[in-house]
Amino acid sequence: MIILTNVSFSQTNEVAETNIKSKYVTETYLDVVLNVVGTNLNYGKSNSELSNYKKAVLGVQVGVSFQAGITPHVSLVSELYFFMKGGELKAGNALTGTNTNIRLYTLELPVMARVHVGKFYFNAGPSVAYNMYGSQKNENSTSDLVFNNSANGYMRWEAGVQLGGGYTFHTKKKAIRLDVRYNYGLTNIANSGEMYNRSLILALHFGRPWKVNPLARR
Repeated sequence: MIILTNVSFSQTNEVAETNIKSKYVTETYLDVVLNVVGTNLNYGKSNSELSNYKKAVLGVQVGVSFQAGITPHVSLVSELYFFMKGGELKAGNALTGTNTNIRLYTLELPVMARVHVGKFYFNAGPSVAYNMYGSQKNENSTSDLVFNNSANGYMRWEAGVQLGGGYTFHTKKKAIRLDVRYNYGLTNIANSGEMYNRSLILALHFGRPWKVNPLARR
């Protein structure tokens, strides 16, 4: 009887310990990101003067997002994706006078804290981007942007903040996230005048569970 009691007590402790562990393990997912995003440019002090001439442009966002669970309600999200940014000014604007379309092809890396409330979540954090290539189209002529310290040059690196939230749809083997966030550029990317990247991102993330999570608290 003593032996049976000890075995039963040991099994009960194992089950309880397993339940406790599972309670404190947050979901960890690797998501694929593929979206079409509308982006625009902010011109600092001249932005209000140009507001009637500004027009958003569509860009592609392709990459991956990794959500590492820390607690049942908090996770750390790091992403890496290719992002087409830019903006357009209609003809007659005070800056260029003609119809101008600027495109930037960047690699972006945001790192955000994510708070989970049921199936909803909210996230915010810094991001850094590297502008690999850019072009400017004026009327019918197109030229490459120059990334250097000249008067007409642009910056390779830029920093920003991303914040927003979303909703997670769970299936047996996958998670689909509807994510909405605002990308607020903090650094000026133009040597002449002011120019900041801004974008409202409405995205779908398709994720699969990730087995290894060194950040999880158990």
